[in-house]
Amino acid sequence: MTNHCCGPGYASPAEAMTAPREKLLYTIAIYTGTGIQKPDYLCTIDVDPESSTYSQVISRLQMPGIGDELHHSGWNACSSCHGDASMERKYLIVPGVRSSNLHIVDCGTDPRNPTLFKVISGADIKTRTNLSAPHTVHCLGSDIIVSMLGDAQGNAPGGYLQLSKEFEIVGRWENSMGGIKFGYDFWYQPRHNVMVSSEWAAPNTFMPGFDLEEVGHLKYGREIHFWDFEKKEPKQTFYLGEDGLIPLEVRFHHNPDSSHGFVGAALSANIIHWWKDAAGAWQWEKIIDVDNEPHPEWPIPIPGVISVILLSMDDRYLYLCNWLHGDIRQYDISDPHNAKLTGQVWMGGLLGRAPEVNGVKVTGGPQMIQLSLDGKRLYVTTSLFSTWDNQFYPEIRTNGGCMLMVNCDTENGGMEIDPRFVVDFGKEPNGPSRCHETRYPGGDCTSDIWV
Repeated sequence: MTNHCCGPGYASPAEAMTAPREKLLYTIAIYTGTGIQKPDYLCTIDVDPESSTYSQVISRLQMPGIGDELHHSGWNACSSCHGDASMERKYLIVPGVRSSNLHIVDCGTDPRNPTLFKVISGADIKTRTNLSAPHTVHCLGSDIIVSMLGDAQGNAPGGYLQLSKEFEIVGRWENSMGGIKFGYDFWYQPRHNVMVSSEWAAPNTFMPGFDLEEVGHLKYGREIHFWDFEKKEPKQTFYLGEDGLIPLEVRFHHNPDSSHGFVGAALSANIIHWWKDAAGAWQWEKIIDVDNEPHPEWPIPIPGVISVILLSMDDRYLYLCNWLHGDIRQYDISDPHNAKLTGQVWMGGLLGRAPEVNGVKVTGGPQMIQLSLDGKRLYVTTSLFSTWDNQFYPEIRTNGGCMLMVNCDTENGGMEIDPRFVVDFGKEPNGPSRCHETRYPGGDCTSDIWV
């Protein structure tokens, strides 16, 4: 078996599922937008249940500047590098959406105390590529590509930044953006020569906060795009219409032979499934539809706002978060055309169904999730984006975010919040902060791709 901590990746999803239990998490925490003038930082959290510091932050790596808005992150190497002894899953690329800085963090030398290895400045990226607002990071087997949501002025559609494995700017990855209007997330499946990308909005649109009227003015996405991966250009676009308003997180099956994939449409609160049919043509359908919920203080029923989706490593379960409703759902997608709800838990949200969990007042709703490789533990954080947090959950300024853990039944389906585990970011040393995406030292369900 390959090195669990920072080797070049697992031979297969099945091998990944047999890896040792995770003992550390790396979780992004931000002060951007909170009113506290401190740098955003990367937390190391102890998740070893035998440890005396279980469910505690054991180190904090501050970024050099203020106002980055750290958001997502990605490894320099993943299981697409399996068998390449020259590659090592050692560095975490941590972008700042607002600053466009890319922070290269050494998590391999001392996994409990990551250090800053290098910063690629947002100003340099803008000058050399006319790109800004980095979001999703994926390893390409050697080089790295990052989805960039805007041009240097913050206008859509942006493009894709390519870095060498030495973290030097190569340039723009794509040969053409075709007719794509917006960027956001992406995932590639090389055995089908395909990459699928989704849409949020221009940085100039989403950064100040959310305005529902701008959806009607077509300033938010409602399309997904299928790329010729080798030619680095989009080949087909699916217009999802009212069923696909703001399609965000993209996930293919982990099985590299599979053509099945999914995207969560945030505002429509739908899950869209795509696949390649027997004739080799791509098809799509809606398989999950979350109903809007009435609220006495809202003029319209509240949409769930599916902020994230995730697939278990064996491709059996799909998890989603309804950030405004406050629930996390587990669906059995053994038949990807027929999703079956098998579990649901509540934390935070605007519906008031779980305002306090494990002694902590949950402000915000379930937002980002990361699943253990064996599929049994789901780690959940509560912050979406600073201006959106402030808009929908104003008390988060004083209460901060939190991380909880959900135990998942992988045999029969089902979920329950673990009563022992809570990380309260409202009690951080520099004041209440907010937590977003999580990674494991050994790779995880939302970063590893097999070729």
